[in-house]
Amino acid sequence: MASKVEKSTPATGSPADLKEKKKERILDLSRYMDKLIRVKFTGGREAAGILKGYDPLLNIVLDNTVEYLRDSEDSFKLSEDTRQLGLVVCRGTAVVLICPADGMEAIPNPFIQPE
Repeated sequence: MASKVEKSTPATGSPADLKEKKKERILDLSRYMDKLIRVKFTGGREAAGILKGYDPLLNIVLDNTVEYLRDSEDSFKLSEDTRQLGLVVCRGTAVVLICPADGMEAIPNPFIQPE
């Protein structure tokens, strides 16, 4: 009994396909340029500022930056206190979360399988 074997395209694809995939970014910050964003860092610090620039390593430049200080009694809680930082360069390896300051938009759950 002979079974039919179908050829599938290789997972890697052609070099042209790889170049197109390489250019595609997971996080596109260009739509947040010159807009207020909020950033959370490793260690719990949080800041908000106007996005002025970024690179592929997620190093970001924020202007008019405000740091939200943590509560002295509970380090996991933010206090009402803030401090002005001005123009800041944030190292990408320390960035944990980036979101627009005016809120987030809901997306459908990518892990739910259609029935």
